[in-house]
Amino acid sequence: MRLSQMLFVTLREDPKEAEIPSHKLLVRAGYIRRIGSGIYAYLPLMWRVLQKVSQIVREEMNATGAQECLLPQVQPAELWRESGRWDTYTKAEGIMFSLTDRRKRELALGPTHEEVITTIAKDMIRSHQQLPIHLYQIQTKFRDEIRPRFGLMRGREFIMKDGYSFHSDEESLKKTYRDMDQAYRNMLSRCGLQYRAVEADSGAIGGSGSQEFMVLAEAGEDEVLYTEDGKYAANTEKAVSLPVDAEISSFTEYKKLETPDTTTIATLANLLKCSPTQIVKNVLYQVAYDNGTTVLVLISIRGDQEVNEVKLQNELTKLAPEFGAKTILSLTVPDQEAQEKWATKPLPLGYISPGLPDYYISNPWDKGGIHDGKFVRIVDQTASELKNFVTGADDSGYHVVGANWGKEFTLPKRIVDIRKAQKGDRAVHDPNQILHSARGIEVGHIFQLGIKYSQAMGATFTNEQGEELPLVMGCYGVGVSRLAQSAVEQSYDKDGIIWPVAIAPYQVIIAIPNITDVQQVEIAEKLYTELKQAGIETLLDDRNERAGVKFKDADLIGIPYRIVTGRSIKSGKVELVERATRNSQEIAIEDVVSTLKHNIQAALEN
Repeated sequence: MRLSQMLFVTLREDPKEAEIPSHKLLVRAGYIRRIGSGIYAYLPLMWRVLQKVSQIVREEMNATGAQECLLPQVQPAELWRESGRWDTYTKAEGIMFSLTDRRKRELALGPTHEEVITTIAKDMIRSHQQLPIHLYQIQTKFRDEIRPRFGLMRGREFIMKDGYSFHSDEESLKKTYRDMDQAYRNMLSRCGLQYRAVEADSGAIGGSGSQEFMVLAEAGEDEVLYTEDGKYAANTEKAVSLPVDAEISSFTEYKKLETPDTTTIATLANLLKCSPTQIVKNVLYQVAYDNGTTVLVLISIRGDQEVNEVKLQNELTKLAPEFGAKTILSLTVPDQEAQEKWATKPLPLGYISPGLPDYYISNPWDKGGIHDGKFVRIVDQTASELKNFVTGADDSGYHVVGANWGKEFTLPKRIVDIRKAQKGDRAVHDPNQILHSARGIEVGHIFQLGIKYSQAMGATFTNEQGEELPLVMGCYGVGVSRLAQSAVEQSYDKDGIIWPVAIAPYQVIIAIPNITDVQQVEIAEKLYTELKQAGIETLLDDRNERAGVKFKDADLIGIPYRIVTGRSIKSGKVELVERATRNSQEIAIEDVVSTLKHNIQAALEN
């Protein structure tokens, strides 16, 4: 392609809306342009990158026997109601664009396609003899992000590969899950990315087990905890660990002490000269379920630990049937306005005990009452093991010391792991291994769905014994546009993008320093033709610009190799510059094609 004929405009200044390097560079280098909040146009260079990523994904999916298809982007609301996710996606998470057609029928723009694919399976799969089967697609998805940011990382419209498999049993599902694990590793390796596969929370997709694929980068929104022995890695939402051992309490007698201005663990520990590991802190949450029920949850956890709200939400979702509900619409720490709807008097915030009396709840049902007018009490495992601990006295400015479960406070029946694992904790699989932390960008996620959707939507098959059973399902996603930007976030320098060879829009750029020099132009045209004939994707910068501008643009757009037809052509040579290393060498004109073929092949094989 001739750069003079391409829609190609670069910027010298960072765009105001861009926060992270990859977003700034993609806009500056002319790859994308913002059309609206979270909505971007993929310009010619970017589209070539996306096509290359898509092709790598397609080849790895096809190699596993998966079949490509294309599913509708507009989906009927009744499918989502059938699965029980309509309220979750339109109200709780609120990420689905919904609309009404001219006949007043509710529709959605697809953020994902479990409901559609399950409907197809319900209509077409009858017998175990048709199983297993695996379908996938590569297409645009839509999500109404609360705060679109970071360019293609968190947009409202994006390109994704999503696949769905159907099986007769769990063993068959696990085989495909293992195949996808390897296929995803192959995809990321072929794209030239450094990544880590980690245990993950299944979130609104659901299912028993899931794994995320994280591209390692400082700007990643996710924190990954891992051990150096390579045997454990997990997103912090899912991670488990052994916390540091609690110190033995110095308080042996139960007392109520005046502790003014100690609403934080740090100030309390400092005043009482005790370790945060000897303190039980108590946190209040307000939960709204999909049937209109509101529940107040009192969490007791060790003072040096934090509540993992993803783990907490999972536990509260399990409790939904007890309240006649299916799912959670919101989980919040109740602010003053929320408290005014149900509290009989101001709460002793910062001084709450595990035994905070239920009489704090007035329960006026006409104003959105609290279920049973009682707190749901949950204790984290770290707090349940403490003896002679320090905690609130339900009296502002006071704490109690030397408290014990089963004596001063009733130990809640629900004892679960809801703490947030953190860097420095010991690993569960080997206490000698310490958890380390890294930032990551989630580009892929695979799920073992089981029968969550097939059972809800009546998608069944007949087994060898003639029994009608729900289909066992798996789900596998790759963010194609997100993966492309994550490659930039992982590889750039002060001058611009450094694309991996496999997904660069072009492999070589030929820069003509002076287009009025007939010999420079002639050699450039000759190499341009020969490189294209050799199957090497080549850009020819034939613009009427100064050499410095061309070199800056070449660095900015990140093409892996640059050929310069400068002064050295008088001695039968051209300059070859490698973008990633900045290594520069002069090579004979007749060796250019063979040298580049060798370099590109070596890069693709690494």
